[in-house]
Amino acid sequence: AGQEVQTENVTVAEGGVAEITCRLHQYDGSIDERFQLEEFSPRRVRIRLSDARLEDEGGYFCQLYTEDTHHQIATLTVLVAPENPVVEVREQAVEGGEVELNCLVPRSRPAAVLRWYRDRKELKGLSSGQENGKVWRVASTVKFRVDRKDDGGIVICEAQNQALPSGHSKQTQYVLDVQYSPTARIHASQAVVREGDTLVLTCAVTGNPRPNQIRWNRGNESLPERAEAVGETLTLPGLVSADNGTYTCEASNKHGHARALYVLVVYDPGAVVEAQTSVPYAIVGGILALLVFLIICVLVGMVWCSVRQKGSYLTHEASGLDEQGEAREAFLNGSDGHKRKEEFFI
Repeated sequence: AGQEVQTENVTVAEGGVAEITCRLHQYDGSIDERFQLEEFSPRRVRIRLSDARLEDEGGYFCQLYTEDTHHQIATLTVLVAPENPVVEVREQAVEGGEVELNCLVPRSRPAAVLRWYRDRKELKGLSSGQENGKVWRVASTVKFRVDRKDDGGIVICEAQNQALPSGHSKQTQYVLDVQYSPTARIHASQAVVREGDTLVLTCAVTGNPRPNQIRWNRGNESLPERAEAVGETLTLPGLVSADNGTYTCEASNKHGHARALYVLVVYDPGAVVEAQTSVPYAIVGGILALLVFLIICVLVGMVWCSVRQKGSYLTHEASGLDEQGEAREAFLNGSDGHKRKEEFFI
């Protein structure tokens, strides 16, 4: 009743072609159809195995039946390529502390080689492996200190072994989540505010975790009744001088507290115009005073130069000729033993 092999008798004339068929009767699916006969020739028989598995590994027996029987065993080895590594953090990273990352490849054969990279630079990790049957479980750990600037940075764990094509690898990127205390800074909608203007103050806050509540204050006084505080924004419409003061925004998370200050001075438009018009007169007055000083210095220099007396002297060659009135005459009338020279004092 089970599956069996069936054949049919064939008759052929001399010189003809005989086709002998062998078929499987009542096939129960026990034969692995992943094996296919690819080639059968006098010199070569080749079978093809698709979707190779670890259980396919072993020795395959090839035998030649002639007067003398010959056989050979072909050993099939199945490699297991690593899947994308799994990267996990041991505990939450905090600014100024140390972060520890673990990279795991549960199945590979041979054991995968794990490497760490950060900003295109390789990090030194500590790897370990455990053999489970025919496959390896490989893990690697890396530690380094972090700061707030490292938040959002990318660390890569890479896995390689011989089952992957040359030059290929499996990679997993991990985005650093570094928690840090908040910072705050106030930005004003305009630099100069006048009576009647509407001023919008924005409190720019950073922090991880991000502060979800921002508080606005005005020194020891309460905020003006017209003020509208909504989250990071404080709006002050219809400004008057009574709104002057030091405004603060405060934010906090579990790692710290931040505070920013803004000093509000509301100007009278008339006073601003008067101050702007007075500036050119002050500049002109300063320039005129500088010019007068320079003119006086030039006049003093000219007078000093005009009263300065020119000097005269006698050279060694003109010694003994004091009676001569001019240096030129002294040289021209000098003794023959002296070299003729002319020297003038300018």
